[in-house]
Amino acid sequence: MSTLIGIRGEDANSIDALYSPAKEKAANRGAYSSRSPLLLRRARQLLGEAKLKLFLGFFALCVVVFVTSRLSSFMGWNPHYPSSVSSPSRGGYTVLINTWKRNSLLKQSVAHYASCSGTEAIHVVWSESDPPSESLKAYLKKIVFQKSQTAQKPNFKFDINEEDNLNNRFKPIEDLKTNAIFSVDDDVIVPCPTLNFAFTVWQSAPFAMVGFVPRMHWLEKAEHGDTYYKYGGWWSVWSMGTYSMVLSKAAFFHRKYLDLYTHKMPSPIHDYVSRERNCEDIAMSLLVANATGAPPIWVKGKIYEIGSSGISSLKEHSEKRNKCLSDFATHYGTIPLVSTNVKAVDARQEWFW
Repeated sequence: MSTLIGIRGEDANSIDALYSPAKEKAANRGAYSSRSPLLLRRARQLLGEAKLKLFLGFFALCVVVFVTSRLSSFMGWNPHYPSSVSSPSRGGYTVLINTWKRNSLLKQSVAHYASCSGTEAIHVVWSESDPPSESLKAYLKKIVFQKSQTAQKPNFKFDINEEDNLNNRFKPIEDLKTNAIFSVDDDVIVPCPTLNFAFTVWQSAPFAMVGFVPRMHWLEKAEHGDTYYKYGGWWSVWSMGTYSMVLSKAAFFHRKYLDLYTHKMPSPIHDYVSRERNCEDIAMSLLVANATGAPPIWVKGKIYEIGSSGISSLKEHSEKRNKCLSDFATHYGTIPLVSTNVKAVDARQEWFW
């Protein structure tokens, strides 16, 4: 499987920085050299449009080789990492679905992920006051059996909690047979080929968070002179070409982080998530960054949100996320998040990154 890791600017002042469309967008800020666009213009003149495609294909191959070698010492990335996940007993991943009173979406989600070849188990985090009905249990078990394309059908289970608490989504799971956890909301659908590609990326860096929804943070100065941390959504990532989190609404991480989140994370953060009913995903990102000192990995790929609304659609969501970051920083003494410009791309689906 070919994996192309696009880097938007490993060194902002280097004339050898790789070219991407984002560099043209940032050119007025002086963030990137204009050498690469000039190289392309000269290539068109010398080679013509037909030969240019061959030239770009060769150049893309060189980028793959170059970036793979550079990443061997960066953020724990190793394309040949001898992960235990590759052994027969841990050859796939567990899909961990967080749901809340949306049974129709849950049925769609379970049916879809049961059809993915890498799925070894599906666990549904259930935090409603009433337990799931017997008819719902029977339906979901039946649909898992019907939709699975593998000889060994995925194990299906409800993880039932006695209280409604967002921390429930990261509780340790008994009898877990995979190291890889794919955490996903009940209204998020990731196509199976895209999901399986992200899994191979995670296998290369099994202690990083690997996901599809990047976010960022930065330090902002208030009018009265104090500073606070600001949470940046997708448009901030797009405009600045950097990120420091991938949200757990669609992300892989190692099973050990379930135990660390529940038993080792500062208890005031648990209390904050319970009280505010928000920011458990930020808390997990901080936990992983604090444990690794490394950035997450954003995987390029289409995902589909089939629900109509959620917490993120509520008024003042961004302000609450800003407050989460600043409050959590007091418990760590800093913000351990690490920013990066790296994105994993399936080169089989791309002409040129």
